[in-house]
This record gives sequence, C-alpha cells and structure tokens, in this order.
Amino acid sequence: MPQAAAPTLGALLRNLRSREGWTLKQMSAKSGIPVSTLSKVEHDRLTLTYDKLYQLSQKLGLRMSELFAEPGDEVAPPVTARRSLGSLATAVRVETPNYDYYYLCTELRRKRMIPVITKIRAKSEEQFGKLVHHAGEEYIYVLSGRIVVNTEFYDPVTLDEGQSIYIDSSMGHAYLAAEGCDEAEVLGVMSSADDELMHSLLSIHEVQRGAEPVAASARGAANC
Repeated sequence: MPQAAAPTLGALLRNLRSREGWTLKQMSAKSGIPVSTLSKVEHDRLTLTYDKLYQLSQKLGLRMSELFAEPGDEVAPPVTARRSLGSLATAVRVETPNYDYYYLCTELRRKRMIPVITKIRAKSEEQFGKLVHHAGEEYIYVLSGRIVVNTEFYDPVTLDEGQSIYIDSSMGHAYLAAEGCDEAEVLGVMSSADDELMHSLLSIHEVQRGAEPVAASARGAANC
C-alpha cells in the first residue's frame, strides 16, 4: 500500500488557521507576515524560510513542532478505568447544624466530581448564616421533600421532589428546607478543575460547625 504523502506547509497552515478560527488577515496581524505571503504559502506557491517559520511560531505562541502537527496526530487521553460503588452505608458522614452530608465514593482520590447525599434541616436565612461560596459548579436534585434555593444574584426558587438546579458554585448560595418540610434530601454533584475541591468543602463544613474540628468520621474524606 503506498505511503500517504506528507502534508505541505500550505496545508499545515490552513489546518492551523481552521483550528484557531482565524482569517488570513487575523493570522497576518498576529504573525507579522503579510497576507499576500501567507496566501501564497497556503496555495503552495511559496514556502517560508526557517527564520520566517520561527517568527510565525514565536508570534503565535506556538512550538515549532505545533506548526507541523496534524489534528489526527493528537494523542488520546489514557483510560483510567476508575470505578467506585457508593451507598449511604459506606458513605463518609459529616454533621453540621444545618445539614447531614453523606460523601460517596470517597476511596477515589483527586476526583473532579464530588457526589454527596445531603439532608437539609435549616429553614431560614438566619438559621443558615452567610451564603456559601466555593470553586466550580454544582448540580442539585431533590430526592424527597421540598427546598428553597437562595443565591447571590437571583430571587429564591422553590424546588419540589424530582426537580433540580445547576449553578455556579462561586456564586453565594444556600439550600433551605421549605415551609412545612422538616427535612429534605437531595443528591448533589460538585465539580471543579481544582483537585483540592474536597478540602475546600470540608473547610466550609468547619465554619458551619462553628469552627469546630471536622468530625473524625469526616477525616477520611479529606484524602479523596
């Protein structure tokens, strides 16, 4: 079977522009190379000297090797094959005056998602205290009962069993048991690019507990 021909410099530049969504004029402004020159290169009517290629890579903030990387050359991320089963019986429990938290799948370290079942008892803003902020985003699904979601930039919203909400966690927020509901239960999934999200959440719990040390039953979650 004949070997596929290597892509020309013109094809490589067209692919680069396509990946970045640039016009010829935009690439010219960024690289300092005239539009007419870039156009001729892309149509294989002209090539660039090493100096010009170096200028292109420096101006665009690229490594020289990136100018010759086809999209198909990208290496797929490795499959980690991580798996964990979770249940309330094996969850790490953290108690605060407002909530009982049940952290699931805590044996997995450096998770980008933190799944947790929460039982909500606080019924007023005064009882809850200051709104909570932390990195990332979160999704809350009401398993039972009825809750009121208070957020920094929106009016309160009431969620019944089977309803859910997705929010930016850096926005101040609080979940309260709605009027007539003694305790609500929700499934929450917190997500962040921060590998230390679990530590941040436990720090919030300490504040909710009145700056007391986190309970011994919660210490295991700090290594998740």
